[in-house]
Amino acid sequence: MKVTLAPMEGVMDHQMRQLLTSIGGIDLCVTEFIRVIELRLPAKVFRRISPELHNGSKTLSGTPVRIQLLGQNPRCLAENANKALHVGSDGIDLNFGCPAKAVNKSKGGAILLKSPDTLYKIVKEVREFMPSDQVLSAKIRLGYEDKSLAIENAQAITEAGANALAVHARTKEEGYKPPAHWHWIAKIREAINIPVTANGDIFNLDDAKRCMEISGCDSLMIGRGALAMPNLAQVIKEKEEPYSWPQTLDLMIAYLFVQTHGDKEKYLPNRIKQWLTFMRLQQPQALHFLHHVRKIKTTQQMLDALRIERASA
Repeated sequence: MKVTLAPMEGVMDHQMRQLLTSIGGIDLCVTEFIRVIELRLPAKVFRRISPELHNGSKTLSGTPVRIQLLGQNPRCLAENANKALHVGSDGIDLNFGCPAKAVNKSKGGAILLKSPDTLYKIVKEVREFMPSDQVLSAKIRLGYEDKSLAIENAQAITEAGANALAVHARTKEEGYKPPAHWHWIAKIREAINIPVTANGDIFNLDDAKRCMEISGCDSLMIGRGALAMPNLAQVIKEKEEPYSWPQTLDLMIAYLFVQTHGDKEKYLPNRIKQWLTFMRLQQPQALHFLHHVRKIKTTQQMLDALRIERASA
């Protein structure tokens, strides 16, 4: 089994990748997307999104990190993919699944699922600019408004030269509303000849087992589930039990301490609140604690609150 940590804009930054991969069980990370419009981006842009480039494109725990690009111009994407590889990225991932309105309005992300021909042109151009030994992967949803092009989109990406495909088992219009349609991933997997990774609604071991059974995939991508249960990858691999509330608090304290030495210190209270929002799916104590810290605005106040909660847990 292979477990990939999903890209989540504004959530899965390099500090979060490092914290979650330090727990173990994660085999690959994909960065938040880098928006490509017309210009060839400088190396500093890739290094800002993926500081792991300074460490051989790996987290400090040794987990490979792959840069994800988003855009609609085939040549521009290809040139920037080449640049990302030049600065050391572990392959390239293309985003064809982002549901954000601003992104779709600019003809990026999931809106491209309306045009299999466009997907083909993008993937083919990027593939031609890449060394043959480098992995080119893509992430899609089942469609934009409906699933009528799901298989055709996957086939276009495959025929254009992608090495792997991750499928979020919902359309853009379905957003994150349950259920995830894992049986559609099975249809896609049977229609193409490259590895397929299943994504969507994997929050615990039972979800993972059902997803693998229904989709036929032995590779999974976890995003919101990894935030709700920080050691989810290890749980899925049946190496650990889910973290207790005290263990989860210890992790948040460690994360807060690491972040105070980084470049996002002023955003920390809101980041912890965001994380607690995901955690409440698995930890009932998280919702109560979230209400308690909702008005906290400084890092020190949040750290003090976490330590007090940990002492009483």
